[in-house]
Amino acid sequence: MAHVERGMSAPPEVVFNTAIDPDRAAAWLPEPLRQDGGRRPEVVSVEEMRATWYSDSAPDWSAEIRVEAADAGGARVRLDLAGGDVPALAEETLANLAREVDDNLSAG
Repeated sequence: MAHVERGMSAPPEVVFNTAIDPDRAAAWLPEPLRQDGGRRPEVVSVEEMRATWYSDSAPDWSAEIRVEAADAGGARVRLDLAGGDVPALAEETLANLAREVDDNLSAG
């Protein structure tokens, strides 16, 4: 399992809502967690801004994010990723989510 954190310059609610949007999941979740089609998180706590994804086709894989408020209106995202060779993939996964958040802000 890999644990990574990253700051984002978007409000925590925007980051969390982008992460749990099934239309955006394919752009940031690792391939093994996208194999079951449109990915909605299995466990969501809106109050805690926490969500977990699992895969029926790749049972060793899971991802959990937690989003917290950070300074200057930004967010801190923590990702726990379990599966194959995940340390580098965990960093890439958060970078992909950051791109989706930026795209979401630009579109809105």
